[in-house]
Amino acid sequence: MTQLTLEPLMFLPILKSRIWGGDKLEKLLNKNTKEDHIGESWEISDVEGDVSIVTDGPFHGMRLSDLVEQYKDEFLGGHNFERFGSKFPLLIKFIDAKTDLSIQLHPNDELALSRHNSFGKNEMWYIMQADEQAKIIVDFNQPMNAAVYQQHLEDGTLPSVMNYEQVSPGDAFMIDVGRVHAIGGGVMLAEIQQTSDVTYRLYDWNRLDDSGRPRELHTDLALEAINFELPKNFRRGYNKSFNASTPIVECPYFSCNYLEINEKIEIINKFDSFLIYICIEGDLTVNFNNNKWNLVQGQTLLIPAAVAGFEFETSYAKLLEVYV
Repeated sequence: MTQLTLEPLMFLPILKSRIWGGDKLEKLLNKNTKEDHIGESWEISDVEGDVSIVTDGPFHGMRLSDLVEQYKDEFLGGHNFERFGSKFPLLIKFIDAKTDLSIQLHPNDELALSRHNSFGKNEMWYIMQADEQAKIIVDFNQPMNAAVYQQHLEDGTLPSVMNYEQVSPGDAFMIDVGRVHAIGGGVMLAEIQQTSDVTYRLYDWNRLDDSGRPRELHTDLALEAINFELPKNFRRGYNKSFNASTPIVECPYFSCNYLEINEKIEIINKFDSFLIYICIEGDLTVNFNNNKWNLVQGQTLLIPAAVAGFEFETSYAKLLEVYV
């Protein structure tokens, strides 16, 4: 059977109701839902049980995992296919925290593989909207070791030794594995992460779930996963110039660039990788092979590696450009 020619792809968002979720994903990003407390929109996912499905075009209804399996290096890029096989390596989300998320962390590749048969979970946050005085938690506000940390955990005083960062739209943070963190209430962000759904919850603000019970904590699993020696380099500065990509994060797991556009520009894929574009403001048209795709704020587009070049056309848009 002749394979279809790969082209830009959009996927059906996978919406997740969360105890801390709000209504910004529906009201600000036009996510279609009748449910309350939508905390996450998984834009591109190959997590088992939550695999993304193509919304339209010749690949309509196909699963991301099946596309990777069928097209292999043409979809992922040669180096990525050698490294990851038929597993798509990234999970792209929008997150709306109406109230504070738990204080938590994620394990590295080695721990995640041995305990959960999963990748680790390095992730990056790009702040899209923040209420006045909204904050996130990243790392500790003082030198920390396992003994002092455990004492604060037992005393219920962990929040008092956490580092709080006030945030504004456009702020970017790298959350390495082993770094303790939490998204604060009033923050909406885009998240780029390894394909993993493994989180160790340390402290949950004495909150009760819908059944009136505290949510599970993972303090024993977390102790071995915490890295108390990480450098304080989590807040990432970057340049802003029109019509050219500028780096925000470059790490072994993904790279993310900022791209602000106000005209028609040609994009050449210089990387041996798929490309992902997350529209964080404005709207644009994507031109490829005599076809057009419209991308608006809150939508995400995947460009398979075999698509060597295409055009963006807009009067104004802001994008995050992601690749491995």
